[in-house]
Amino acid sequence: MHPPSVPPTRTQGCSPRRRRCRRRTQPTEWQNGPHSKCSTLTLMSTTQRSMAVGVQLPEIEWSARWSDLRDMSLAIEGLGFDSIWIGDHLLYDTPDGPAAPWEAWSLLAAIAAITDRVQLGPLVAATSFHSPPMLAKKATTVDEISGGRLILGLGAGWNEVEYRAYGFPFDHRASRFEEAFTIIRTLLTEGEIDFEGEYYTARDCQLVPRSRPEGPPIMIGSQGPRVLRATLPYVDLWNTWHAWHGNTPEGFAELNATIDEAALEVGRDPSEIGRTTALFWQFSGGGGRRQGDTDRHTADPRTGTLEELAEVLRLYESLGADHVQLVLDPITIESVEQAARALDLFR
Repeated sequence: MHPPSVPPTRTQGCSPRRRRCRRRTQPTEWQNGPHSKCSTLTLMSTTQRSMAVGVQLPEIEWSARWSDLRDMSLAIEGLGFDSIWIGDHLLYDTPDGPAAPWEAWSLLAAIAAITDRVQLGPLVAATSFHSPPMLAKKATTVDEISGGRLILGLGAGWNEVEYRAYGFPFDHRASRFEEAFTIIRTLLTEGEIDFEGEYYTARDCQLVPRSRPEGPPIMIGSQGPRVLRATLPYVDLWNTWHAWHGNTPEGFAELNATIDEAALEVGRDPSEIGRTTALFWQFSGGGGRRQGDTDRHTADPRTGTLEELAEVLRLYESLGADHVQLVLDPITIESVEQAARALDLFR
């Protein structure tokens, strides 16, 4: 855990490699397809906006089956949100016992196939769960299935339980990430690499076919100085998890300013890096979000009326956010419907 009408085009999505942009979503009506069970939902707003807003799907909050995730994904797209996000985790050790979501890249491929417009991506993908060339292969394949709608969120990973259980090395994660990032980025943007490092090897590796010549936009989810130094010269987007800045706009502004400074230190124009943040919001009926990082820093959810949620979104936008990923409690289709009404007010 810690983001195109039919037919989708290859130029959709924000990629500051070309220039920093704020994606605008065209209004659409949700016409329920054969996979949807939610026949009463209709998108009402027709106004465009600047900042993109997406929703993270359930992870371990409740035992969501594919049919649940499918219906929720169709609802998110149909109600006018801009993106759908998937946590990339394999196993949590919670106070209630072991828990885990479904495998992230399989879900992303399935969601890419049943949606037409929303961007989608992992929030964020641990580079150490796959060999770097294999992760690049997965990313370009999902990007192809989606018609160029993938945002590739990357991170170094943190949850030792799943590393130990699935046999992945947990040591030297920053060093491993640096090598993995070099391989993934180069394959996606250039199509080939010949690399031998201390932790990874990719000899005469070619990524063919590729979904688009420039590759999908890459988003780094980190606040670590070493990871930022390695990635800010290249990435399109930066993401902060809500707990990193206290789940407040003020905290986001402070942390965002450090990204400006870090970008300048590596010779990158800060305006070329899009800014994204998770926002944890609790509706009536929420009982607290079950999560796997109980020993890590957490933040309380924000609560309030739909107009207050819309106002918080406006504040994030005014502070430089290009994309907000809503983490909802409870995370149900009913919550997505409520958030969509706030989205209409935000517009």
